[in-house]
Amino acid sequence: MIPQLKKYELTFPNPNDASEEGIVAWGGDLNPSRLIRAYQNGIFPWYAKDDPIIWWSTNPRLIMELDDFKLSRSLKKSMKKFHYKFDSNFIEVMKRCSSVKRENQNGTWIQDEIIEAYSVLHDMDMAHSIESYQDGKLVGGLYGVVVGKVFCGESMFSLVNDASKSAYAMLVKHLKFWGYDFIDCQVPTEYLKSLGAKEVAREYFLNRLKRVNIDTIKHKWDIENSIID
Repeated sequence: MIPQLKKYELTFPNPNDASEEGIVAWGGDLNPSRLIRAYQNGIFPWYAKDDPIIWWSTNPRLIMELDDFKLSRSLKKSMKKFHYKFDSNFIEVMKRCSSVKRENQNGTWIQDEIIEAYSVLHDMDMAHSIESYQDGKLVGGLYGVVVGKVFCGESMFSLVNDASKSAYAMLVKHLKFWGYDFIDCQVPTEYLKSLGAKEVAREYFLNRLKRVNIDTIKHKWDIENSIID
């Protein structure tokens, strides 16, 4: 039986005891302390509208080693089409991500309560977005949560070709420059695998996360012009 979280307790079951599908627990709420504790333990919320909150720790896990990112010639060329910013339109990025139609999914898990909860993490400097602009318009981007030296990617959107992929490439450049360890891509997808992400066992991921999940990297979330080719 999948355990239910108690309203006033922030502890989670051991993610290694998750169900075969990767479900750790259900219930609870999205208060910042619970969300931070979840991400520190390799757990994330993912659920449909009108369903209870479902907490996941998938096996296998998808991660991106920063040195493994595949920057193709065509992508490097595409990156020059856009102007980039961090955190200028965090809520709008989430809203755009929520409207993206995805294969085998009806609706979106990025509901109003998710946007509200992650906006609080953003105000706490724990959630960030990177955005691609073209002719002054927001055309692509992604957002995620920072846990120690790990960036946990949540979702991305693109209104023009390569806009989100270029933002992702720019994020990787900055994370390497700032000294982050890896990107948690959570659920395996062929798209992210094509960019260099790899599947690892949950136990390996959790051990790796544990070593860096409370580290602190001090830097401003600003574009570093010195590292842009």
